[in-house]
Amino acid sequence: MVNNKTSKFALLPVMLCFFCMGFVDLVGIASNYVKADLALTDSVANIFPSLVFFWFLIFSVPTGMLMNKIGRKKTVLLSLMVTVVSLLIPLFGNSFAIMLVSFSLLGIGNALMQTSLNPLVSTVMGGGNLASTLTFGQFIKAIASFLAPYLAMWGATAVIPTFGLDWRVLFCIYFVVGILATLLLGVTPIEEERVEGKPSTFVECFKLLGTPIVLLSFLGIMCHVGIDVGTNTTAPKILMERLGMTLNDAAFATSLYFIFRTIGCLTGSFFLRVLPTRTFFIISVVMMALSMCGLFVGTEKWMLYTAIALVGYGNSNIFSICFATALESMPQKQNEVSGLMIMGLFGGTIFPLLMGFMSDAMGQAGAVIVMAVGVLYLFTYIKQLKTA
Repeated sequence: MVNNKTSKFALLPVMLCFFCMGFVDLVGIASNYVKADLALTDSVANIFPSLVFFWFLIFSVPTGMLMNKIGRKKTVLLSLMVTVVSLLIPLFGNSFAIMLVSFSLLGIGNALMQTSLNPLVSTVMGGGNLASTLTFGQFIKAIASFLAPYLAMWGATAVIPTFGLDWRVLFCIYFVVGILATLLLGVTPIEEERVEGKPSTFVECFKLLGTPIVLLSFLGIMCHVGIDVGTNTTAPKILMERLGMTLNDAAFATSLYFIFRTIGCLTGSFFLRVLPTRTFFIISVVMMALSMCGLFVGTEKWMLYTAIALVGYGNSNIFSICFATALESMPQKQNEVSGLMIMGLFGGTIFPLLMGFMSDAMGQAGAVIVMAVGVLYLFTYIKQLKTA
């Protein structure tokens, strides 16, 4: 039931904001095109996805404190404005410096959005159907994620270059959507209740790492995001290396990953109701382990596509399980735990950097080894989950 102080139409712009949240996943396919345009090595090209997720380490907790001062809606609007600017910059060129600034702002905007949008949903829904609404929001987010490679391919292969932007037409389209989301949310009345309590600080958050389950869940989220960004970036490179595909053809791998991640989000909410969390987590991690094997040794298209689908589905619910486990372990410190878990998205910085160095040294199999280490850690996390 929607809060009676809030417009019943408020959910529409909020869901459009989830679509904008998915813009961050364009960094995978975009970094591949930038690599080709500027003749970069893997280790240099992987700086871009790493830079995007670096800002989660810096901005997640301050964003929580900012929400206490200016409110959730204004914080989401700020995140949208930063995101819109990040999408505008590449329309003026694709030099290394321009893309560096663009991806930095995209990361900052997404850090603000990830931290503030979910609480805004809680405000809009007034406590009713929150879980299912958030799940639907993740589905909307995933649509933006798997559309990105298709839009980039369309721009890159158009007979007549679209606005002279080639693959960067992706930024143009998402820029327009971002403007629309900002305007719709801006004119939508959302009444927020005053936030009580002292805002969390860096010191309070980091102290919680001394609690084993919080630390282990934090590391689990780092591995989840690292594998997510790593697959998004590396899957096309594997197809190009093993099958001799062009970048435009190999870009389908990124969409395939997000298609199965979307299916995983939709079906996972059902399975988590009918299966013990631990059982579903084990199934998910086993799927990811099989995927790593396929990505490491696969030389046939069907095997590589199957592996990409497996990691897409298997990795789709890891974040929510780790996040919920951490929150339930310390109900009296949920604000601090939430901020710390969002900081775990910093894993999207560490993994691509390591994968870039490994792939330069021994091909894309080296990048797969780095992701496989993350999967091995998730196996150790199983014992932290309840059997029922």
